Amino acid sequence: MSGHQDTEKHWSKVEILADTVKNPNIHIRGKNSYYSNAWTGSFEESVVRYHYGDEYSLAHWETLWEIDQLYIGDYVCIGAEAVILMGGNHTHRTDWFGLYPFPEMIAEAYLAKGDTVIEDGAWIGMRAMIMPGVTIGEGAIIASGALVTKSVAPYTIVAGNPAAPIKQRFSAATTEQLLALKIYQWEKAKFVALKQYICSDDIDKLMEAAKLYDENQA
Repeated sequence: MSGHQDTEKHWSKVEILADTVKNPNIHIRGKNSYYSNAWTGSFEESVVRYHYGDEYSLAHWETLWEIDQLYIGDYVCIGAEAVILMGGNHTHRTDWFGLYPFPEMIAEAYLAKGDTVIEDGAWIGMRAMIMPGVTIGEGAIIASGALVTKSVAPYTIVAGNPAAPIKQRFSAATTEQLLALKIYQWEKAKFVALKQYICSDDIDKLMEAAKLYDENQA
């Protein structure tokens, strides 16, 4: 798989988010998260919707409310045609008789949903939709076509509309150990050195390798 950017799109080529995202309200941690953009425009053009901070909104108007932020961790995989909805369209008040976003009432109509967070190592499937204000936990999988309306726990697989948990990727004990290891926080040299253990399902070997690495570096 290549992250090279050129005019010829192919399913084996991806957009590396750290190289392309310009919106100051989108925060990319690390250098490895990608969007599979072969069938759409760029990540900012196609995936992130209703988010102040793009070139047009910055040039044409000033927001009336605090902008919700989008945080994306490292090694996140985002499938083609996924959608991440942000707060710019939260001007349809369901507790008012009228849903219409009248310009003179727009400030009062806005209801914040909070920041959206996609943590390290998560996988967002093709055509999944992430609603505003949710957190996708470390290593979670969002199935293709899922509609995520609530936060997803780490290393959990969710599917459906609305998305619901269908499986835990690992046992509760293994998940706890993985989270404690904080593998996505490791320095690059350690991550590279232990990649063979990360790309496996043996938590004992991964923990032992991490321990030995730290002892050798001490």
